[in-house]
Amino acid sequence: MPIQPITLSLPKFKKMEAKKSTAKYWALFFFWFAAMIVLLFVYREFFWLALPGTVTYFAKGMDIM
Repeated sequence: MPIQPITLSLPKFKKMEAKKSTAKYWALFFFWFAAMIVLLFVYREFFWLALPGTVTYFAKGMDIM
């Protein structure tokens, strides 16, 4: 019968990371959102050009990316 090694169960600690400021990303999101609204009413056919910036900076502001 083989001898089983003794394993200790230590609590798992999460790495503490510094909280990043997302203020810059929120400012950029609101800029792109305003640009999207303006494009929606003035140049409707170019509205989609502001979507990548709006969605990207919203996700970065929410700290998803």
